[in-house]
Amino acid sequence: MKNGDLILLDFTAKVKDTGDLIETTIEEEGKKIGEFDEDFVFKPRLVAVGAGWELKGLDEALERAEVGEAVNIDIPPEKGFGIRDTSKTRLMPLRKFKDKADQITVGEEVEIDGRRGIVRFVGSGRAQIDFNHRYAGRTLEYNFTVVKKIEQNEEMINEIIERRIPNSVGKINVKVEQNIASIEIPDEYFLLEGLQIIKRAIANEIMKYVNDVNEISYIEQFKEDKKDAEKLVADESLEETSSDDSVSQDDSVSQDDSVSQDDSVSQDDSVKEVQKD
Repeated sequence: MKNGDLILLDFTAKVKDTGDLIETTIEEEGKKIGEFDEDFVFKPRLVAVGAGWELKGLDEALERAEVGEAVNIDIPPEKGFGIRDTSKTRLMPLRKFKDKADQITVGEEVEIDGRRGIVRFVGSGRAQIDFNHRYAGRTLEYNFTVVKKIEQNEEMINEIIERRIPNSVGKINVKVEQNIASIEIPDEYFLLEGLQIIKRAIANEIMKYVNDVNEISYIEQFKEDKKDAEKLVADESLEETSSDDSVSQDDSVSQDDSVSQDDSVSQDDSVKEVQKD
């Protein structure tokens, strides 16, 4: 592989000395851990070789790998999640956690002042928080296989989109003609949080890694559901009918009030005439 190649990668990453699973794209390996998310889709990951999308040690190994070759490597801390820095460990009073102080447990990941850390110790009204990465200072073991090197422009673009919008293959249509990539986004994604930022990131990656594309056009599709439209019209008609009935009732009440007032006036006049006589 060479820098800039887009590949699909299957891998399993573990802590070398304990065998603890860090991450995997392989379902059989994923099911071995105690907590398994049944909704998670295991599949090869898109990687741009040498782009820094993965750990430095893995990136370097990918440059020497061949498609279909099973590779096993150890990644030292300096090319993994870094050397553990003792200055990043802090002792903090439990009152810092306010109403959650009684729930803090060793090994838990917490967020303090915008920084994420691991609880290493709890006692005497204090907690030791380690702001190093959970796997800092650990040697990692990676088993990986380059499943495929992607060559076709449309497949490259589909995979780049999938990286930013998971499970979108087959829903977002891509067409490349005369160096222009047209990307049709259906209305189900219109309310996706950060969509405009995602679109910009996708465009940047396409421009960088797909050589034959120098222009990108986003097409946002809105398809009206006939049944929903008919229901909306029916609801609006019902509202108008209800409004008309309400007006009619108000008119009726007004007329009744007018009649009552007239009757009252007539009765008053009658009383006056009797008194006069």
